[in-house]
Amino acid sequence: MARLKIEGEMVRGRFLARTSRFSVIAEVADGGEAHSCHLPNPGRLRELLVPGAELLLRPAGDRHRRKTKLDVFAAVADGETIVVDSRVANQILRGALSSGELPEFAGWKLERSEPARGRSRLDFLLAGERPCLLEAKCCTLVRDGIALFPDAPTERGRRHLQELAGAHREGYRAAIVFVVMRGDASALMPNDDTDPAFGAALREAVAGGVEAMALAARYRDGWIELSGRVAVDLSGLK
Repeated sequence: MARLKIEGEMVRGRFLARTSRFSVIAEVADGGEAHSCHLPNPGRLRELLVPGAELLLRPAGDRHRRKTKLDVFAAVADGETIVVDSRVANQILRGALSSGELPEFAGWKLERSEPARGRSRLDFLLAGERPCLLEAKCCTLVRDGIALFPDAPTERGRRHLQELAGAHREGYRAAIVFVVMRGDASALMPNDDTDPAFGAALREAVAGGVEAMALAARYRDGWIELSGRVAVDLSGLK
């Protein structure tokens, strides 16, 4: 399966507090100083960002232009390092598409990233027997072996589903791929308790022909590797 090398040295820290949607305060292990860090994930992450939780931080690539010098890359929970940087889902999926490792997309080639569609930009446009629009979503929340998305209401996510459904009606192939950033999920479901509108939009899109699939990805020793498929279950939690 596809592997993604994470460049740069990681810095270990401890979560102290979340100060905004995209920033946290973390105590850096080397020296014990508290730093404001960028959190590249709009989700709530309440199960992961608990006081004292171990974090992996990495220096920001554009830190000379930023107030925050560190990005939150991952959190350690249940003995597993769980990537919370939502950009990584796009990156690992791009690698899998480019290397032809996803049989679902055999015969399709990556043509363009961030194609415009209506008021949105989706993640990928693929060229094949018909054009294919594809959107990647990063999932970190797992309860009792079930991955749940989203972990916060997402109007943007609902809009992406509407754009995918509209493209399918126009003759495109359209798909949403959830990348579950941990290895303890046997299935993925829409998180109806948190965002019932997203769940309804996902079910409507799939009923209209949009494909929904999920992949598991795990981080080990500087690499993220796709480790298998996760079933998508739209029946909802009982």
